Amino acid sequence: MMGTLTIAGLGPGDAALITPEVSAALTEATDVVGYAPYVARVPSREGLRLHASDNRMELSRAGEALKLAAEGRRVVLVSSGDPGVFAMAAAVFEALEAAPEWQDISIRVLPGVTAMLAAAVFEALEAAPEWQDISIRVLPGVTAMLAAAARAGAPLGHDFCAINLSDNLKPWPVIEKRLRLAVEADFAIAIYNPRSKSRPDGFARALDILKGAGCGERTIIFAHAVTTPKERIETLSLNQARAEMADMATLVIVGNSTTRRVGRWVYAPRRAS
Repeated sequence: MMGTLTIAGLGPGDAALITPEVSAALTEATDVVGYAPYVARVPSREGLRLHASDNRMELSRAGEALKLAAEGRRVVLVSSGDPGVFAMAAAVFEALEAAPEWQDISIRVLPGVTAMLAAAVFEALEAAPEWQDISIRVLPGVTAMLAAAARAGAPLGHDFCAINLSDNLKPWPVIEKRLRLAVEADFAIAIYNPRSKSRPDGFARALDILKGAGCGERTIIFAHAVTTPKERIETLSLNQARAEMADMATLVIVGNSTTRRVGRWVYAPRRAS
């Protein structure tokens, strides 16, 4: 009987930042695979096999995890931070593309808190020095961008950026310039707030800019209401995208020029030429 493979992010370091979803997967696992320092963060217990390996062995690690799952094991492949951001999810889908005999394995990608989010600086007090002695904590979470990417696979596995299409706090020419520069740099692009009742035309303009820049064949993902009962994931080419496919509950991801599809999964290759 075929097993399962869960690709999980352990967060930046503090066990308190491991999501409940990842903790549950680790509790149910028969095998944990990963880079040795990350595997060492998983408590050992009876019936759990730990498979630690060295750095720069991502493809062989991914292959080992897939092989164990094919043998009927409940495997968790761990990364630090989020597994879809410069981590193991992209390596798994790269290995999967080369091994069609494993493409029926049940795979999940569980997002995590990235080091980028944990390190973000809180700046709101700059305008009110009289409040700067207040004890404040900013607690990071899993963003819609990471949750949406995990549902799709690893479309943010290489360099990426995030752009907010709302022009409430910045003028449209700034948004347009950033879109064009993101395409020129060949970033994958996560688009927040693509379309609302008060801004019905901005996303259509963004699609026209991307198509005009030669991105028509790129993969685009519409992740609607991710993690809710109304969740819906649509993956197609940008040429097929229509503005009305997005609303304020939708996170849009535009792949870079090398983004690939393996079955229902989408991933950005880890290498760039």
